[in-house]
Amino acid sequence: MTENERAARTLKHVLQKPGNGSCADCGADNPEWGSCSLGVFICLACSGVHRSIPDLGKVKSLRLSRWEDSEVQFMSERGNDAMNAVYEAALPVYYYKPTHRDCHVADGSGANPVEEEFMPERQRAFYEERKRGRDNGQFLNRRFVLSLRDCTLKYFTKLDAKEPKAVLKVDTINALASTPAWKSSDWSCVCVSVSLLHQEIVEWFNCIRAAQLHYLKVAFPGATDAELKPKLTRSFLKEGYMEKTGPRQTEGFKKRWFTLDHRRLMYFKDPLDAFAKGEVFLGHRDHGYRITIGLPAGTHYNGSWQYGITIETPDRSFLFTCETDTEQKDWMRHFNAVINTPMSPQEYTVEAYFKHKH
Repeated sequence: MTENERAARTLKHVLQKPGNGSCADCGADNPEWGSCSLGVFICLACSGVHRSIPDLGKVKSLRLSRWEDSEVQFMSERGNDAMNAVYEAALPVYYYKPTHRDCHVADGSGANPVEEEFMPERQRAFYEERKRGRDNGQFLNRRFVLSLRDCTLKYFTKLDAKEPKAVLKVDTINALASTPAWKSSDWSCVCVSVSLLHQEIVEWFNCIRAAQLHYLKVAFPGATDAELKPKLTRSFLKEGYMEKTGPRQTEGFKKRWFTLDHRRLMYFKDPLDAFAKGEVFLGHRDHGYRITIGLPAGTHYNGSWQYGITIETPDRSFLFTCETDTEQKDWMRHFNAVINTPMSPQEYTVEAYFKHKH
């Protein structure tokens, strides 16, 4: 057995240890690169980021590179779980660690999650950003102010404007970096998404989460960080296109963009629309919520997508169609997971508000 073969066999064994089977940075499965500087296993995409960081750029392919015995020993003595426990020890509770499912950062400046710019005392910030209009869909320059003291996000139509155009409470805001769009509604403000995520967006995202954590600590003084963290900004359970018909179920099926945010299924005419055209609340199955595959017999259907889904609520039924069998099954899986999950007291309040609103 050659030296390289022996090294490869040892590294393969080290990969079997808990935590090493996914990228230390983004969580992608089956990492094929190793950081000889940090002692962690990473994916191809994250290996490029590591190379761009001075003094941390020594990475090697687990299959193609030549490994020294000392490097193999270094990797075996460390590993993802042990080193993340060290490097993420000072990570703020509100900091969101990006995954391989999220947008990529446009440069390496966002790779260090514990830089001073993410500290809470820096969260009262003034920025000029772009917001999409409700009527014409164009993005316009607006000045946004995120206030930790007031727990609000305000935006002004002009740089020197005295009064804000709108004031959003941070407890009603949801922000996420996802593909393909940022959307906002009366209940949530969801931030823009692009294929490459700029560092300034990363900062905004974490600033919003920091402000939300501050609000939650005041609102729930006895709650632990572990209890509050899941209440911060969250990604959609699923998003994508489906077709739907109207409440009388005699209208034609129209293609809409849907987002499932836990118990709220919202739909938009276009992924970049700022306001939802409508929404469906999904409660627990014991309270009259049911998901069935296919459309009711006799449904007049004029669309091209044949894979139907029916959502039954205590008030009415909603009919949808998907383009493929795979999409239909994936939506069904997420819908059933939601209605099988017990509702919290807060969700009963949301359900009551939703019924009153509609």
